[in-house]
Amino acid sequence: MSSHATEKRQLGTADGPMDVIVSTPLGDVRGGVVVVQEAFGLTGHIQRVCEALADAGYIAVAPALFHRCDDQVFGYSDYDKLGPVIMTMTRESIQMDVDTAFAELDRLNISATQTAIMGFCFGGTVTLETAARCELGAAVTFYGGGLGEGRFGLAPGIESAARLKTPWLGLYGDLDEHIPIDEVEQVRVAAASSPVDTEVIRFADADHGFHCDERPSFHAETSSVAWARTLEFLEEHLS
Repeated sequence: MSSHATEKRQLGTADGPMDVIVSTPLGDVRGGVVVVQEAFGLTGHIQRVCEALADAGYIAVAPALFHRCDDQVFGYSDYDKLGPVIMTMTRESIQMDVDTAFAELDRLNISATQTAIMGFCFGGTVTLETAARCELGAAVTFYGGGLGEGRFGLAPGIESAARLKTPWLGLYGDLDEHIPIDEVEQVRVAAASSPVDTEVIRFADADHGFHCDERPSFHAETSSVAWARTLEFLEEHLS
């Protein structure tokens, strides 16, 4: 029997209505997590992440960051269609949508210290930037790129890591050709210089997208270990 309820609803933004996935625990609520999508939109994978968080006791809200565009969900090889949409992303639009999701958790009586942000791929990049911008309970990045060079109008991840205001966990695969290992190590050092608790974990056998069970790069063992550590990190930091 399911221990969560999941629904799709819309939240208002200055740029119009935004679709969100909301998964809610059926039992006690331990906190809330904003889940930031991969570059491919609110896929089934992102919904399952929200549901897994709800099963662990967290209200999960995943905003559709492509709500200003006609196409919002893409296949994992639809780069020709995806490219122009990704190029519309700006720091301002990303912050607006993430903050709208935070506001929904606040409306649901989740305080900032009980709130986390988690993101995958593109969303992992957004998560690191947000953790440097906001004071939250925790943040978890799964293979977010743009560490050495900023993307989407965001600062380079190495710079954001040095300015962290939120405890942050970074999870990366050594086989990821999109994120060089030396940049991961630079972000580890930069994060350690920030005033909050940080941890970076590298997985030797993992490629980009290792947690996404819809992608060829899915790596079940790494995914399981990374998710277990993620839940531990949330439990350690969300009060």
